[in-house]
Amino acid sequence: MHKTVDTRYTQERELSWLRFDSRVLDEARDESVPLFERLKFAAIFTSNLDEFFMIRVGSIYDMSLSRQTHVDSKSGLTPAEQLQAICKTVPGMYKQRDKIMSQLESRLRSCNICNLSMEELDGKERKQVERWFRNYVQPVLSPMVINIHHPFPHLPSKSLNVVLSLRREGKRCFGLVPIPKTLPAFFQLEENGLRYLLTEQVVLACADQLFETYQVEEKHVISVTRNADISPEDEDYDVGEDFRDHMQKVLKRRGRLAPVRLEVQGEPSEELLTYLCQRLDLPRAYVFCAHSPLAMGYVFGLEGKLPPESAAALCYPKYTPQWPAGLVKNTPLIPQILRRDALLFYPYHTMEPFLKVVKEAASDPAVLSIKITIYRLASTAKLVEYLAAAAENGKDVTVLMELRARFDEQNNIAWAERLEEAGCTVLYGFERFKVHSKICLITRREKGRIQYITQVGTGNYNEKTAKLYTDFCLLTASPAIGADAAAFFQNMSTSNLRGEYEHLLVAPYGLKNRLLEMMDEEIEKARRGKEARIFIKVNSVTDRDLIDKLAQASQAGVQVTMNVRGICCLRPGVPGLTDHIRVFSVVGRFLEHPRIYAFGVGKEIKLYIGSADLMTRNTERRVEIACPVWDPAIREQIQHYVSLYCGDTRKARNLRQDGSYEAVPVPDTGAELDVQAYLMEEAVRESAQAPAPPTKGTGKGKGLLRRLMFWR
Repeated sequence: MHKTVDTRYTQERELSWLRFDSRVLDEARDESVPLFERLKFAAIFTSNLDEFFMIRVGSIYDMSLSRQTHVDSKSGLTPAEQLQAICKTVPGMYKQRDKIMSQLESRLRSCNICNLSMEELDGKERKQVERWFRNYVQPVLSPMVINIHHPFPHLPSKSLNVVLSLRREGKRCFGLVPIPKTLPAFFQLEENGLRYLLTEQVVLACADQLFETYQVEEKHVISVTRNADISPEDEDYDVGEDFRDHMQKVLKRRGRLAPVRLEVQGEPSEELLTYLCQRLDLPRAYVFCAHSPLAMGYVFGLEGKLPPESAAALCYPKYTPQWPAGLVKNTPLIPQILRRDALLFYPYHTMEPFLKVVKEAASDPAVLSIKITIYRLASTAKLVEYLAAAAENGKDVTVLMELRARFDEQNNIAWAERLEEAGCTVLYGFERFKVHSKICLITRREKGRIQYITQVGTGNYNEKTAKLYTDFCLLTASPAIGADAAAFFQNMSTSNLRGEYEHLLVAPYGLKNRLLEMMDEEIEKARRGKEARIFIKVNSVTDRDLIDKLAQASQAGVQVTMNVRGICCLRPGVPGLTDHIRVFSVVGRFLEHPRIYAFGVGKEIKLYIGSADLMTRNTERRVEIACPVWDPAIREQIQHYVSLYCGDTRKARNLRQDGSYEAVPVPDTGAELDVQAYLMEEAVRESAQAPAPPTKGTGKGKGLLRRLMFWR
């Protein structure tokens, strides 16, 4: 028997995610997007789908094997029924991508950017490719005929392989050519323009040469996707085992997990598909055929090879993150933050002010300690250099490093070792709870008085993604926030997840309940006939308790607006249930990533920014932080951003009650708003108008700095 769940205003999480990925594919179709950027959106769609199968489908597949019956709380479906729904939806997405890719490749060819096949080459070009194959590719290939002496090999997840149907002396057999990841993704011809062949297509074309004694009847590029959803908190491991060693073992196991998808390029025979499914122990429903490339990471490698004139015509205009107008450049930042809060909005603003604050703290004689939580870092990180320098300068530096940031584990292990070598104290979180918060605390003692500078962010301290993702970074010298932050780090170092805080909302025990309470407060206002509003900006909404409370708010008359980038299991606009809720998604040049929670109207708004999505994993199984925003100028700044997002008519799409998306109506004035484009222009304009640093030795600079601290 299935447990009865109310699905009148909810939808299945995985289908919501697939609809979001289709939104990404819409950007590849959008004629207003520069042509090469459209190709990148097709690549992002492909990468998203890969991760979806590795993580979500793998997880559901595991649940389907359990003897216990699981029922999805948003759809009432069992894991087997969820998998059926996914397998029914995905083939149409492949067809859409194939159609879009065909159109894009045709348009790019008119710009002399050509993804070629061997059949299209003239004699000179063919010799170039054959020479490259003979000298550089063939020596590292390991072709094999699969038989009793050479069993079907393990195919690493998302590796590319050429599979062949062979015949010799009337007997059918199969061959396989794994394509090593050490090979480049494509070979560029020497002629002008950007004319190239994908490496797997070269190997496919030349594969007959590798099996000279066989008749090749059929050959295709294939790729297997394996379940990658290893969650260390769900595993049994010996108490006391070094956590880094444990994660190393997890990484080694990841590539050998069960297949959850087989992709085949072209139109294979049923005989070949049957053979592959048997060898991979994979149901036929998990096989997907496509004409587009199975791996599209090569697109980002092509971008750097575009001729300058092509890049100018086919890519987004280059944007340089700006120095925020509220901070005086080329002068010490710590004194400025001590006077007034500051907000950075990546990537419109550069991450440099935050990094400079940490760098100043590393050599500031008044600084006693720096404490920080880290979830993801770039492969090169100034932040680590500055933290290491602080430790080497005698500061007490504590880093709470989360080693289980999916797909970044190896990078985090390396950075943890570097920090330890520099003398930092490195903590590794908890067995059952990931540390996903983004908080940094700098503690100073000046004239015998303790001062705090607290940074709370919505995104990672990743200097690369800070140029690609939109995120907030709040810097405040509030003693109250600093005291809470100090208590937080003390609690983390003593494994106390139930610590109490005056102002910060801290998951897993102090965030969700407070969000529910603030929703209840708005419900009570609406019931008393007062204006009541809720605004939420997050990446995903799946937490059933919060969904039900938002529906309850709508039924009480609270106006709820939600900017949800991706998954949203709440269906808005259902009469009598969620008809006071608007949900919209913005997909554009930058990946939307901030989290904002706002309750109320006018000056009474309770406004928070934080690291948590409205997902059960964030609210109940992770360490997350939401920080109140008190500074009037910063509150006004965030409300300005919110109003712009709510008014986007170019990249925003409204979520319908059936779970699909529709374009936002253009106002009667006909003026369209692309919020990301507007914010880029605004940041450049404000930065250009910012005053120069104060002149040393005059009283003028001091007054200028005071005025700047009250920027609005």
